[in-house]
Amino acid sequence: MAAATTEPNRTLLTMRLRKATHLASTLLLAAGLGVFAGSGQAQSATPKKTTSSKARASAHGKRTSKKSSRRERGQKVPTPDRISEIQQALAKDGSFAGKPNGKWDDSTIEATRKFQEAHGLNPSGKLDAKTLQQLGLGSQTAGVAPPMPPVSSSSLQKTTPPQTVRRQR
Repeated sequence: MAAATTEPNRTLLTMRLRKATHLASTLLLAAGLGVFAGSGQAQSATPKKTTSSKARASAHGKRTSKKSSRRERGQKVPTPDRISEIQQALAKDGSFAGKPNGKWDDSTIEATRKFQEAHGLNPSGKLDAKTLQQLGLGSQTAGVAPPMPPVSSSSLQKTTPPQTVRRQR
């Protein structure tokens, strides 16, 4: 009879041991996967040599049309047509003596400085919003008020409540 009572205890002990072993194995596997995943992230976080966007695009065989979400800092250089327009306005005022050539050269800078001084602006020779406004080429609000936030396309659309459609019987 003593052998009969120890047999269920032994089976119970074996089942508990298997469960504990299974749990320990699972935990070790999960920890190992976590370590390997962390090392993969650490490797990708190490700085790599960067290549230009053109080299990357040609390396992948196609170019993406997705624009960068970052905005470029500073002003863009005026186009030659815009520079000619500015030179014509300076010539009309009498500040620019040459023929408009579309190049931002020393004579254009000097003419801009002369124009700015004559109109009570900061005579830096650099093109700014107030100078363009005085030349008649700028925005009416440039330099007067802070910029307005951009209008989203969703706010331009009128929102009308959805109409229910009745089915004819």
